[in-house]
Amino acid sequence: MPITDPGPSASPADLLDRLGAFMADSVYPAESVHEAQAAELAVGRTPPVMSELRAEARRRGLWNLCLSDHEWGVGLSNEAYAPLAELTGRSALGADAINGNGPDSVNMETLVQVGTPEQQEQWLRPLAEGYARSCFGMTEPDVASSDATNIATRIERTSSGYRITGRKWWTSGAARDDCRFAIVMGVSDPEASPYRRHSMVIVPFDSPEVRLVRRLSVFGYEDGAHAEVAFDGVEVPEANLLGQEGDGFAIAQIRLGPARIQHCMRLVGMAERALSLLCARAGQRSTFGQKLSERGVIQDWIAESRIAIEAARLLVLHAAAAVDRVGTRGARDEIGIIKVVVPRTAAEVIDRAIQVYGGAGVSADTPLAAMYARARGLQIADGPDEVHKMVIARTELRRQAGG
Repeated sequence: MPITDPGPSASPADLLDRLGAFMADSVYPAESVHEAQAAELAVGRTPPVMSELRAEARRRGLWNLCLSDHEWGVGLSNEAYAPLAELTGRSALGADAINGNGPDSVNMETLVQVGTPEQQEQWLRPLAEGYARSCFGMTEPDVASSDATNIATRIERTSSGYRITGRKWWTSGAARDDCRFAIVMGVSDPEASPYRRHSMVIVPFDSPEVRLVRRLSVFGYEDGAHAEVAFDGVEVPEANLLGQEGDGFAIAQIRLGPARIQHCMRLVGMAERALSLLCARAGQRSTFGQKLSERGVIQDWIAESRIAIEAARLLVLHAAAAVDRVGTRGARDEIGIIKVVVPRTAAEVIDRAIQVYGGAGVSADTPLAAMYARARGLQIADGPDEVHKMVIARTELRRQAGG
């Protein structure tokens, strides 16, 4: 029986309406409760209100909307899911409430696509059912991970499986107390060609050789439960290998395409919320005898923000459709374009809203400062802008040369 039952009328339009109602009825009102509960808990503990939101999402048939397989989720295409992801991006709680938050959502999709039936039962099911969390170990502190061929973590064969030795950081989700496992990318064959040297393995997080070195904040915000993690010779059975040895880069492509689309659509939602906050503040505040909303510079900011958001949304929908049509590899440039444009757009819109709010904008009294930290961080995460622009430029040069 499928884990998710969205009901007989689960068209994308119906799901969007239902998700909008869920956000309005449950998610937005829970934001202040979540903040208060989190302040009383140790870092990494999940506030109880999140469990309530997740239970309500399941009751409404809004669970695992991100998964493309009908057995595990609703079975939407990337293009159909994109507007739903945008809506969840309007709140820091939205994606988590429907079990669509990274890295769990992309780890689940990876296990759907390349996991064996045994791996799916042992590792995917707890994530899909919502009673466990996971993380993904790729970026490393000692190498320039913008070039993934630099990854140095070793995955060595043993008589019964593999030994993993190395250190990862910005391992999203690792600092959660209910993180059960990591998907780790490392070098399994140093003598192979650069894109066949790496493999991915599933590492149980309760292994004594897995150490949480430290938690990492983003501009001081505990966002995403990021951590630095050491793998001190942890051994796993051969059954924990994802795909075949040397498949690390190919599996990364399966992960990163949908992940970047989801990140970008959530950022569009975040920018929409920032613009709403900007307009509300501009309509309420007056300076020197005139409302802010009546000032030309503020109207210019509002117009520029609306134009940029519409353009960003269309670019992401175009990229999502391209991935559905030709796959992640075939849509590499479309994905690279949105990865550059959308975080930049969101950061600019949020920055304008912060300026309109003045001191309140940089405080914790509004969500804007945390939103800015998240948007700015995504100009680095999942590949920095400069790498994506390099790839886009090379493609364009070949195209212009007739290649």
